[in-house]
Amino acid sequence: MEQLTHFFLGFVDHAGYLGLFVVMAIGNMGLPVGTELMVPAAGALAATGHLSSVWLVGLVATAGEMVGGTILYAVGYAGGRPFVARWGKYLKVDEHKLDLFHDFYVRHGNVVVFVCRFLPLVRGFAALPAGVSRMQKRYFVAYTAAGSAVFCFGLAWLGSLFGRHFDEIAPQIHRFSLLIIVLVVAVVAVLAVRGYLRARSRRRAA
Repeated sequence: MEQLTHFFLGFVDHAGYLGLFVVMAIGNMGLPVGTELMVPAAGALAATGHLSSVWLVGLVATAGEMVGGTILYAVGYAGGRPFVARWGKYLKVDEHKLDLFHDFYVRHGNVVVFVCRFLPLVRGFAALPAGVSRMQKRYFVAYTAAGSAVFCFGLAWLGSLFGRHFDEIAPQIHRFSLLIIVLVVAVVAVLAVRGYLRARSRRRAA
């Protein structure tokens, strides 16, 4: 896993934005490339002049995630459970995980796709069960785009802060990404509770 991540980091360094786009796309099609390291590394490259703009890094990374995730969603939508039963093991997805995702999706709705954008390991294959569960395309695209944009622009900016010192703090990036996850999930939880309480108040008033 570590060697694979280093290979793709080198690929992004040499191929620039095209390399970043390709790596982020395949990283969202089930290949464990370590996207939570790719984006801040690209942000660091922008800070040191190897890439032109940290904002463009965030945009390209988000676009790559959208393309890769949409392809995997389409595969799950078209292939359904038979695809997971036959090929899911190569993506580290089995029918048990599929059932867990589906149950969570039924209970909490489309926001599940947004939250999955921030979960290491899960984010790489989350589009597949979303497709198998036949989540409406417009909601999948909207929530995936929102979550990916927060993830990519946030980590690109984080990487740019460290610039030339990125190699020294790369092992700590996972901790920062976990902190971002906790904050995002907390915000989503607060918004969900507030929405529920407001809806209950309106029902009582009616």
